[in-house]
Amino acid sequence: MDRLTSLEVFNKVVESASFSEAARQLGLSRAMASKHVQSLENRLGIRLLNRTTRRLSLTEAGSDFYNRTSQIVADLEDAEAKAADLHLTPRGVLKVNAPLSFALSQLGPILPAFLADHPEVQINLTLNDRIVDLVDEGYDMAIRVGRLADSSLIARKLARCRLALCASPGYLKRRGTPKTPEDLTRHNCLGYTYSARPNQWDFDGPSGHVTVPIKGNLLANNGDILRDAAIADEGIVIQPTFIVGADLCAGKLVPLLPDWRVPDIAVYAVYPENRHVAAKVRSFVDFLVKRFGPEPPWDDWRKADCAIADNGKVSR
Repeated sequence: MDRLTSLEVFNKVVESASFSEAARQLGLSRAMASKHVQSLENRLGIRLLNRTTRRLSLTEAGSDFYNRTSQIVADLEDAEAKAADLHLTPRGVLKVNAPLSFALSQLGPILPAFLADHPEVQINLTLNDRIVDLVDEGYDMAIRVGRLADSSLIARKLARCRLALCASPGYLKRRGTPKTPEDLTRHNCLGYTYSARPNQWDFDGPSGHVTVPIKGNLLANNGDILRDAAIADEGIVIQPTFIVGADLCAGKLVPLLPDWRVPDIAVYAVYPENRHVAAKVRSFVDFLVKRFGPEPPWDDWRKADCAIADNGKVSR
């Protein structure tokens, strides 16, 4: 029989002075409760209880054993209660990984609202654009932007993410404006290192799906670096609208190939597969879903005085 269960039964029998009452409290039959105590006595090779038809009493060895094990059982019950409470109540340190550009522009501004609503949660946020191993590196969850590879992680979509092909007016004046995806092969295309295929860009348009090989003098693992280079007339980029949207609206960047569309990606919350998701993770993911959907706030500028239609054209 399970040793911890037997200890728990023995302690309940002592505290209630009754096999029947101990069995009732633990959801066992009286016979099973008696077997647990008997098993414990057989394992120890001593008698713990004196049994008569009228009462139960502890032997000297039983009294000493109870004094030593009662705290163990109490600590176990306390640990179980706290674990159950953590599953129900958001509490503890929530270790999160997120992409740098997205976190700075979209995640950082809303964190205070979450923390104000969940005062017993402490967020430990790490920012980088590489794909971390949640289990090996000890993260509770991560936010990822892109197309997810197959994995054992649970993924929940937070919002869609538009991608814009664009360049500065200065660059286009100097190098010309591409009219087709194939024209991009003659331009300086600034690539994102962590893209699944950093040397190829994909488009959907009048003739279906097209994949174009690209090359350029700058490859970076951060979208803000590529945005800054594009604004400085260095080349053409494909970047999420949460990075370049305001620049498109302001005219610092110009959308290209209006008849072609860069396939959308999405923002996801991912966390290890587990039957019992901790309340701190569940509450944070629910918060992000509410804040970022159904239409992401980083595209609010599209509804104002400047907007990019789904075909990529700017309207004011």
